[in-house]
This record gives sequence, structure tokens and C-alpha cells, in this order.
Amino acid sequence: MAIKIFLALAAALVLIWGVVLWRAQARETKAEAAYPPQGRFVDVNGTRVHAVVMGEGPDLVLIHGSGGNTRDMTFRLAPALAEDYRVIIFDRPGFGYTDRLEGDESIFAQADLLSQAAVKLGAETPLVLGQSYGGAVALAWAVEHHDRLSGLIPVSSPSHPWDAPLDPFYRITSSGFGQAVVVPLITAFAPHAYVASSLESIFDPETPPDGYADHLGPGLTLRRVSMRANAVQRATLLDEITALAPRLDTIGVPTGIVHGTADTTVGMKIHAIPLSQTVDGATLTRVPEAGHMPHQTATETVTAAVARAAARAGLREQP
Repeated sequence: MAIKIFLALAAALVLIWGVVLWRAQARETKAEAAYPPQGRFVDVNGTRVHAVVMGEGPDLVLIHGSGGNTRDMTFRLAPALAEDYRVIIFDRPGFGYTDRLEGDESIFAQADLLSQAAVKLGAETPLVLGQSYGGAVALAWAVEHHDRLSGLIPVSSPSHPWDAPLDPFYRITSSGFGQAVVVPLITAFAPHAYVASSLESIFDPETPPDGYADHLGPGLTLRRVSMRANAVQRATLLDEITALAPRLDTIGVPTGIVHGTADTTVGMKIHAIPLSQTVDGATLTRVPEAGHMPHQTATETVTAAVARAAARAGLREQP
């Protein structure tokens, strides 16, 4: 009798898990149909990188933050910059339509991949703007590949070690159990409103612009590959920043830092101010009362910082 009960329970669990995987796959397929790739693909040593290219002028790379994709940048910032630059927006590894990196998913590995992809797109020494986690990748790009960029614009970027522990959500989802079980459950059943509520906390004390959440594509964010990549990358970021920070003084390109004074996700005092004091000649643009997403809420301020960095790099006239 005990064996029969065990087998029945096992069969029920298998059936339930099959439903979970089916539903997760169905939601991913629906999301990709609703939000297909907007750009082109570049192969870098077997890794497929998705890039959206728009505009003409000096080359400018945009790198999105945690959980995002190219659509974060194409909502407001890229169209504004495309009037004066050839803008290249990358999906970071594991997000949007760029393959996830195998093994090493660090900011250093991502910087190497995207810098090579930029060269393949004809941008050998672009300006590089990264927001949030993407700013950390941009900093790693400047430190490790100083000959592959002409200017740097970190926006709301982590740059120095912090004391706060890893969020329990990422502690769970970056674990073996979380990757195998929790992530598929979220993909299968989390409502898109979950993404919207997450965005509100990221924008705080500001609010997301109308239409931003829909443009970003909540279903893309909830795919298993992206959630797994995001969890692992967030879990290892502190160690990577700790290794990066002592090397920031080697950055030798014009650097224009932009940071919201009310940013509680990446604190300005911990990151932007020390970064501005470490990088020779760096400037810091404080965005009053802005939270973590000034490229969406203070777009003109960010484009002005890009213009100043471009002028210092000799790519355009001083604004």
C-alpha cells in the first residue's frame, strides 16, 4: 500500500511539474511573439548578440541594467541620441535576444563580449553609456579594454563595494534549487503586474513614464533564461565590484557620471561621488530628486552629459 501511495504521489508531482513547464514555455513563446527582436545579430565566438542600431554620427553604445533589454533604451534615450550619434543598443547576455554566457557571466566577461560585438558592427572606439548594472559593465569595459572606447558615461552605476546583504529573492533564485524550481514557477504563474510593481520600486520616488512597462515587454523579463541570468549576475556582482574598484583609477577616457540624488537602489554617496573622485577628470551630474532611472525621467540631462563626454573626446563640438 505504501509503495502504491508513493508511486501515486510521484506520478502526481510529475504531472504537476509537466504543467508548470508547459505553461512556462507557452508564456515565453507568447512573449517572444509579442516582442520580437528589433535589431540584428552578431556572432562573437559562437555567442549570438542582439543589437539595435539607429541614427548616424559618432558611435555610441548603450547598455541596459538588471532585468532589462534593448527596449529599456529604445523607449526614450536612444531615439533622443540618434539625432546626433550612431547608437548601438545591446541586449546583455541572457536578456532580450542575446545568448546567455556559459560559465563566466561576470561584468568583465560581458564587457569583453560586447566590446567585441561593437567592433564587428564597425564601432572600434565608441562612447559607452551603461545604466545601473550596465554601468558596471561599462566600467569594466573601460578598465579592461581601454583601447576599445573613446568616452564613458556611467548612469546610476554601482562602482564601489557596499555593505547591504544580497536580497533574499536573488539568494533563492541564484541557488541550484531556485534556478531549477522557483524560476520556472515564477515564469509560469507570476502576473505581468509583478513586473510593473517591481518597476515602481526601481523608479521610486519617481514613477515610470506612461507606456514604459508595456514597451519594455514584461513577458521577456519573466522568461526563465533571463530570470536565471539576472539572479546569478546579481549574486556575484558585489565580488566583481570589489575586484574592479581598485582599478578604476586606470580609466583614462573622458568620463561623465550621471546619478539621481534620491537614488536608493544605487546610492550616490557610496558610488557616484567616490567614482568621480577616483577617475581623473571625471565629472558628476547630480539629478535633483531623481531616483534610479534618470535616463527615463531626465532624458535631456543624460543626453547633455553624453554631449559633453563626446566633446571632450573630440567627437563633436562643445555643447
